[in-house]
Amino acid sequence: MGSALGSIVSVPLILLLLAVVGSSVYGRFIVEKSSFRILSPISLHAKHDAAIGNFGVPNYGGILVGSLVYSEKQASGCDPFDGDKPFKSKSSRPNILLVDRGGCYFAQKVWNGQQAGAAAVIVADNMDEPLITMDSPEASGDADGYVENIEVPSAFIEKSVGDTLKDALKKGGDEIIVKLDWRESMPHPDQRVEYELWTNSNDECGTRCDEQMNFVKNFKGHAQILERGGYTLFTPHYITWYCPQAFILTSQCKSQCINKGRYCAPDPEQNFGEGYQGKDVVFENLRQLCVHRVANESNRSWVWWDYVTDFHIRCSMKHKRYSKECAEEVIKSLDLPTAKVKKCMGDPEADTENEILRREQELQVGRGSRGDVTILPTLVINDVQYRGKLERTAVLKALCAGFKETTEPAVCLSGDIETNQCLDRNGGCWQDAQSNVTACKDTFRGRVCECPVVEGVQYHGDGYTSCEAYGPGRCAINNGGCWSETGNGKTFSACSESQISGCTCPPGFREDGKKCVDIDECKERSACQCDGCSCKNTWGGYDCKCKGSRIYIQQHDTCIERSGSKFGWFLTLVILATVAGLGLAGYIFYKYRLRSYMDAEIMAIMSQYMPLDSQHSHEVVQAESQLLRGGNTVV
Repeated sequence: MGSALGSIVSVPLILLLLAVVGSSVYGRFIVEKSSFRILSPISLHAKHDAAIGNFGVPNYGGILVGSLVYSEKQASGCDPFDGDKPFKSKSSRPNILLVDRGGCYFAQKVWNGQQAGAAAVIVADNMDEPLITMDSPEASGDADGYVENIEVPSAFIEKSVGDTLKDALKKGGDEIIVKLDWRESMPHPDQRVEYELWTNSNDECGTRCDEQMNFVKNFKGHAQILERGGYTLFTPHYITWYCPQAFILTSQCKSQCINKGRYCAPDPEQNFGEGYQGKDVVFENLRQLCVHRVANESNRSWVWWDYVTDFHIRCSMKHKRYSKECAEEVIKSLDLPTAKVKKCMGDPEADTENEILRREQELQVGRGSRGDVTILPTLVINDVQYRGKLERTAVLKALCAGFKETTEPAVCLSGDIETNQCLDRNGGCWQDAQSNVTACKDTFRGRVCECPVVEGVQYHGDGYTSCEAYGPGRCAINNGGCWSETGNGKTFSACSESQISGCTCPPGFREDGKKCVDIDECKERSACQCDGCSCKNTWGGYDCKCKGSRIYIQQHDTCIERSGSKFGWFLTLVILATVAGLGLAGYIFYKYRLRSYMDAEIMAIMSQYMPLDSQHSHEVVQAESQLLRGGNTVV
């Protein structure tokens, strides 16, 4: 009887799977890849593709450079490696383990490599074929205890590349250095990351269901912060199948499908005689889609995360509370309009298409750069399927890789997913410890060495070995990075406000401006070399004295007699007297010419109005002319 029941159960399930395959003939499964480079020796230098393993923690947005190691004795990696962490690196460069395909699960090989101290595991194919995605094993006793604990990244390479590497390792000689590069594995087209989670409301499907529900609960906080801040756009999706036309009236399709066989899900317990039915799962999937749609309409899209986690806790299948009534209680508790959710869901018994579920089936088929969704759960980030462990830290790391560098939100810089590399030797970047100015900027992908802007002053340079303040105001910030020193009551600086860049030692000092040393003009005989002079060096200058009563003239580096100064005063007085005499002569000449000019003008004007024909008239004109000039003659 048990055998017969098993055969009855298996038939519709197989048909349902065939149905979904048939609906996806125009799609395809895409192998998500990273870059694999052989850096040395030079004779092997090349770039290859590597398929990202769907477990562990791929270093999205980053790179890993390491020395390649290989064990001929345990080439498959299916058994624990001999010794205590034999592949743990003894140098600053980590070890990357190469193993052969075959003999056990991919995840088992990577787990053994991790236990042996390897920083990453590369699996080489044992046949000539296109790259495939290494997935974790289905729920079974073999997978228990290690798949969820894999933390190192892994990759799958083609047989020809693996053979080349193994041959080089067998010959010995130069160390083989390789680089795994995930920086371009996750596109970042703009400042907002769009991602989808293809999931299922069923909580009775074993390890995978537990994995996805644990992820939703643990990731909820990060997801809501990102969504509220507008950094991300999240959309949930649910996979459904359909029942072939010939089987619509069978009890199996009726129990697993809604809308007359159009949307189906496998029986949760894989037993038609007990527990919940597949159509219960489809209906709850639809409800969760509508919860997201209704919440999104009121600009509260992040409430979906609350609903899913609350439903899982309050309405679990395991506690026999997986029901419409329990779901509606959760909806009310989150202040969502129940009537709108019901309207969105429609009638599950109607012989019509359900607009929301039909759209889900269309989206399941891959288009453009995204392949078919065939694995549950599946995360899609910026239209690329995520590969790796569905775990809070790993997923946040991948999401943050979807932002352009230096534009990631603060949650991407949390201690959960990254270490501030600027705290360790300043990340190897330039730093001015005195003014606490650094070129090291911490980002999700690691540190960036970029000259900073401080108090409006831009620093220019490569960020690694040098940064120099540039522009007006630079001298106000740690003297523009130039030399400055105070001594004997004097302060000298190599930073000049009249220059927008560079450092120049002031007069009396020399070297490169970053360091200035006093010039001993006396010792170098560059000053105070006149006859009878005595030279004494001072900081930033010198003192020069002349013997006797003579005076030192610095501009000419010479001494002159003090008596000579009397002659200088006499010469100055002579010059001043000469200038004064010339000025007086000019004034007299000017006054004479002006008086003559005025006499002529006045006579001409008077002659027009008073014709003169007597000596008396002539005297009157002269008198008036005298008065006009300011004279005091009275007629």
